This record gives sequence, structure tokens and C-alpha cells, in this order.
Amino acid sequence: MSSDEQQLTAADIAALENHGIPREEADRQLKLFRNPPGFTRIERACTPGDGIRRLSESDRSAALEAHESAGRANRLIKLVPASGAATRMFQSLLRFRNDPSDYGRQESEERASGGDDGFADLIRFVDGTERFAFATLLREAMESRGDSLVEAVEQFAYRPILEALLAGDALGFAALPKGLIPFHTYSGVNRTPFEEHLVEAALYGKNGDQTCSLHFTVSPEHRSRFETLLDRATGVLSTRFGIHYDVSFSEQKSSTDTVAVDPENRLFRDEGDSPLFRPGGHGALIENLNDLQGDLIFIKNIDNVSPTQLGEDCVQWKKLLGGHAARLQSEAFRHLATLEQENSGAPGRRSVEDAARFLRDELSIQLPLEIDDNALPELRKRMISLIRRPLRVCGMVRNEGEPGGGPFWVRDGNDNVSIQIVESAQIDVGDPAQKAVLDNATHFNPVDLVCAVRDPEGNPYDLRKFVDSEAVFISRKSKDGRELKALERPGLWNGAMAYWNTVFVEVPPETFSPVKKVMDLLDLVHQE
Repeated sequence: MSSDEQQLTAADIAALENHGIPREEADRQLKLFRNPPGFTRIERACTPGDGIRRLSESDRSAALEAHESAGRANRLIKLVPASGAATRMFQSLLRFRNDPSDYGRQESEERASGGDDGFADLIRFVDGTERFAFATLLREAMESRGDSLVEAVEQFAYRPILEALLAGDALGFAALPKGLIPFHTYSGVNRTPFEEHLVEAALYGKNGDQTCSLHFTVSPEHRSRFETLLDRATGVLSTRFGIHYDVSFSEQKSSTDTVAVDPENRLFRDEGDSPLFRPGGHGALIENLNDLQGDLIFIKNIDNVSPTQLGEDCVQWKKLLGGHAARLQSEAFRHLATLEQENSGAPGRRSVEDAARFLRDELSIQLPLEIDDNALPELRKRMISLIRRPLRVCGMVRNEGEPGGGPFWVRDGNDNVSIQIVESAQIDVGDPAQKAVLDNATHFNPVDLVCAVRDPEGNPYDLRKFVDSEAVFISRKSKDGRELKALERPGLWNGAMAYWNTVFVEVPPETFSPVKKVMDLLDLVHQE
């Protein structure tokens, strides 16, 4: 029996089973803590012409036609991860709510001038309060407490504003999911990100049966709020767009939670001596994506919405990404059919070379184009395996200082090179050569994906078979004042899709306008 297995008592195993986690999975996680995977080895950044495609006019025409065809065939659905709380969105304001000191405007301006971004955020928030979509709600919440928003702003009395905005017995925005917070106002009517995604989907995700299908992953404690908002919003939007909304919800499975360990890699236990389970990160949503049994699936983060993105140009780019995915899938299936038809006899050189060229030019899979006759059978077999995989087309935005993962050529432990989305935390920035590759990256990942997840026979792939289970994240956290190490599953668009066929397409920056901080809502793109 291994030392990892010896940690688990009968009570531990019972707790794991109750959580839906097999013992073998717990043992695997514990071994990863003891022997964590190394950094991802990046060869070079993907750039236009070298891993990132710029769609030509003919590409665009073909993609738009393929998108229309996919819609007529009722293939379109949109997935939006929406369980994330808005805590980080209000982080800088929570700092001042929790600080017992009261800072006047003059001192705040001096500290902001000295480089304290928190004070700069505070000043911008107070001065811009009336410009937020939730201003009316905030005003009413303050009045119910006997305060005046107008007077508080004039006097720079930020504390009653923050209490009305963040306190659990008031608006309580910091504890809500981002998807339920008003982001924008249209002719006096507020709209949350959840509603914005309903509108956006209607503009490019309508199927031939006049149905618009969406799926949201939500937290269980807030699901009823989303359902209530859905009932209210779809009545108006269905009439406006002449469609029927087919919206479903799911929650992250407890079986995707992970165990935690102490600094010595021993199982971390709570005060009741039971194992501590933690959410496995957004990579756990590969289970939800798999259960969806979809076909052509658009994926976009809940906070990446703006009035600008509802314009014709941005909507067209969604159609281009979806259509490009559909077109590439169709082309891949055509090559696959030829290769598999020849499987029982001698392979044709032309079909193998054509497929190799397609894999190289369209899917960035490096295969020899000059092939020895004796190598044809084995190469054909390999290409069949490569094509029979789910496909994702990922929009990539030119980097203008935004944090986040990016597209890179990656070399794995078997010396295979492929294009992948890599987070900065996966890269050994202590290695000067790796740091140089990271610093030379020109594009980043805005999480704007279209996934083609069915095989040529129309059956959904089992997406769990295409996960790099070793591509985990290990971080240091604390619980009740005690240090622990936490494990996150391979990220949804990182390791969870590591063995998909991947295509990167350059998209314009206006397709990306996320709200990471509440002050982002004061930017022009969210005020139009």
C-alpha cells in the first residue's frame, strides 16, 4: 500500500463516496500534490501566419454561408459559465468598506496621486456613481436606510454608499454572481449580463426552428434568481426577436471537487477531522459541457458583454467563428471518409497527402508531406485518429496589456508540438528563455470559442477522453488560519481541451470588453 493510500481512513473513504469521488481519483490527486507536473514548455508565441489565422474574404464568405447552414440545421447552442461571484469585481471597494478609517477627498486624491490604485478607484467610483446602471437601485437602497446618494457624493461620504451597495441586508452585490448585476441601461431599462447574453445569442444563435438555445452553469444558491430573471426577460425578448428561448441550467458537480493537503502534503482536514473538499475550478465544467450533448457550441464568459458587441460588426464575427468551425469540421470529415474507405486496402498516396496538407494548413498539426510508400498505412491510421477529435475555433485578440492566457506552440513530454492556450501561471518565468517567449506574445485569449463536438456519425464525443489530466494548477490558500495547498483541474480551455483539434483566428479588439472591476462599467464601451 502506498503512503498516499495510507492517509485515507474508512471515514475518509466514506466521505469521498458521499461526495461522488472514487478513491482512485483521490489517490491520483494526492500523488499530484507529491509530484506536481512541471511547467508547460512553450516553443514560441502563435502569431498571424504562424498558428493564428487571419480570415480572408473568401474565408469569410464561406464561413458565413456555413454558419447559416448550421443554423438551418438547428445545430447552434451557446454555453455561458455564470457561477462566478462578483467579489473580485468589488475588491477595491470592499477594502474601504472593511477599513475603519474615513478618508476625505483631499487625502484620497493625495494617495491616488502617490500611486495607490485603490484610492483612484474609490474616487472614480464615487464621482461616477450616477452613471452606473444600478444607480437607481443604489439610491433607493440608501433612502431606505435614511441616507441620500446625492448628498453622500457631494460630501465624499463613501461609507453609506458602500454599505448600501455591498451589505448583505442591502443590495449585497459582492456576494451575487456577476450575471445578476445590472451592467447597462437602455432608455432607462437596466440589463444584466445574463440578459445581454440572451440578446446576443438571438443575434447570431437563432436556429431554423426559430429557437435560440442557451445553457448557463450557475451556483446552486443562486439558481432560482436566474430562473426568475429568465422568466421576466424572455417574455419581452422572445417577442422582440420573434424566437423561442430554450434555456437550461446546470451546476458544477460535487464529484469534480478536489481534496486539499497541508504544506507536508498530508490530507487537509476540517475541524471535524473530515477531508476538506474544494471546487475544482472552471476546468470542472468539461463535465457540464459533455453532458450538454451539443453540436456547435459557442462559449463566452458571462462578464464579456457590452452594447458595442451587440452591433453588426461584432455579431458578424461570432457568425464567422461559428461558420469557420462548421466549415473546417465538414472538410475534416470529408478527408476522414476518404481515409477510412481505404482502410481495408492499400492507401492512396494522394488522399494521405491531401489530408496531411489539410491538417498542417488548417489545423496546425505538423505531419510530413513527403511520405515513403511503406509509411502510408501507419500515417493514414494516425491521421484518422487525429481527425476523429472534437474541434474548437478560438478567437484571439491582439494584446494591448490585458492579463490572461495566450496562444502558444507547446512541446509536450512526448516531443509533440501543438498549439495550445497557456496561462502565464503554467510558464516558468524564472527561465529567461521562457520569459522571453512569453514577453514576445502578440495575442491573448478572450475566451471566445466555438466547439464542434460531434463525430461524423452525428454522435457526441466523450469530451472527458480528450483532457490532459496532468495539466493541473496547485496553489497555496488558507482555511481557518491554516495554510493549505489546493488543486484545480485542468482549465476548461487549457488542459481540459488539450487533445482537441484547435484553430486560432484573429478577431478585432472590440469583440472583447470584459468587466473585471466595477469601474470598468464607466468605460465608454459600457456607457453607449
